[in-house]
Amino acid sequence: MSRHTVRVGVQIMDEIARLLREDVSDPRIKLVTLTRIDVSPDMRNAIVFYSAFAAKGEVDVESIGQGLASAAPFLRRRAAKVLPMKRMPELRFRYDPSLSLGSKTLGLLRDLQEGDGNGEKDST
Repeated sequence: MSRHTVRVGVQIMDEIARLLREDVSDPRIKLVTLTRIDVSPDMRNAIVFYSAFAAKGEVDVESIGQGLASAAPFLRRRAAKVLPMKRMPELRFRYDPSLSLGSKTLGLLRDLQEGDGNGEKDST
């Protein structure tokens, strides 16, 4: 990606994050974190990667994806009004499992550390 597409992508992602936080009321897309965006070189398409946490249990990725897909035209229109661009890319959303995988990995490491030894700390 060129510096221009990266810069445009950051602006788009920041605006989408603001809109999700302030203007979208769909309960399916609460606690969504945007992780990155890939904008095509011709600026026609943008893939927005997201992750989500659930207070209890597993994240309903399918429901969140449907919520984001239904909000995509609204987000695109609102972002186009704010950002100084000739053409706002079509928005597509994809789930990014990296945050949840990282959280699970940290939990496993914590479990290993707690179960390791007699509770004595290594003095070396």
